[in-house]
Order: sequence, then structure tokens, then C-alpha cells
Amino acid sequence: MTRKKKTRSLADKVQIRTGKRKDYKKWRHDNPDQVVSSRRFTQKKLKQRKLQAARKLARQQREATVIDIHPSSSEEGNKS
Repeated sequence: MTRKKKTRSLADKVQIRTGKRKDYKKWRHDNPDQVVSSRRFTQKKLKQRKLQAARKLARQQREATVIDIHPSSSEEGNKS
């Protein structure tokens, strides 16, 4: 006889709340105030977003090209 594999999915937790797995989607829709992410998950995502923003900023600064809109006066003197 095979053993049931342990899972971290929400499907097993659903039976506690509603009694039927099919009802979970409807229950979540009807009770958005009771559906809250865990503190650990929220902190993890916040950390990921900050890291992603920092990487994006670093990438933009590294790949940015410098445009001289107002050339310095020393360069103007060399041209004439």
C-alpha cells in the first residue's frame, strides 16, 4: 500500500474551513477579509521586491548612456 505524499498545498487546509475542496474558491471570493497571507510569506515577498528594485536601478545606471546636453565651455573653445 502506498503512503500519501505530504504536501504544502492549500487543498488540504481547505477541508478544515469549508468541508469541500470545491467550495474553497467560492469561500475565498465571499470572504476576502479572512484570506490573509502568512507573515513569513509577506516578508519574503517584500524582501524580493526590494532586491528586484535595487537590481533594476543598478542595471539602469550601468547601461545608461551619458548625453551632454550642455557641453562645457572648454569644449566650445576647442571647436572654434
